Amino acid sequence: MWVLLLMSLISFIIFIERVLFLHRGQIRSSEFVTGIKNIVRKQRLVEALTLCEETPGPVPSLVKASLLHFGEKEEKIRYEIQEAALVEIPVLEKRLGTLVALAKSAPLVGLLGTVLGLAQTFYNMEQGGNYSDATVLSNGMWQSLITTACGLAIAVLTYLGFHFLHGRVRALVRDMEWTGNELLKFIVSDLRDEGITPVMEEERSKDV
Repeated sequence: MWVLLLMSLISFIIFIERVLFLHRGQIRSSEFVTGIKNIVRKQRLVEALTLCEETPGPVPSLVKASLLHFGEKEEKIRYEIQEAALVEIPVLEKRLGTLVALAKSAPLVGLLGTVLGLAQTFYNMEQGGNYSDATVLSNGMWQSLITTACGLAIAVLTYLGFHFLHGRVRALVRDMEWTGNELLKFIVSDLRDEGITPVMEEERSKDV
């Protein structure tokens, strides 16, 4: 039971930490990207990059990666966006594998506790000799089965927590995919068709 309680505590801590982390990274992607587009159209690239750095989450990281390579070819921009996504996705999925491992092992730990408890019960009955009765057996079995019930309960709750977090991660990944495609189209097509070429403020000051 102590092992199961420790496993449940670890699962709970991981779940709360991941919920807070994913909630912090969940932003309104469409509004953020629209704001970045407006800033870039005003040729204030540094302001757009600063906004990306100050905003938490994977979406601003993808936007920053695309803006840093604004003047390069489409293949290069696409590559940088994909590289940024490959860095961000493992961060989003961090510790989810631990939750799965705890969910799978909790019933086995509970079953092990039950087997050990039953073994102890039969040993006590053997030591009692002729004075042992059905009450000793029933009490021992009842106490032993508690570990299996707790293990199954921990597994169910941990699996539910994992699927909840996995859904949040998938939602963020969909936002990242949409953001990457939207920024690539914006940089490669829209801005160049409009003839806008954002430059760093430092470069603009040098030209002046």
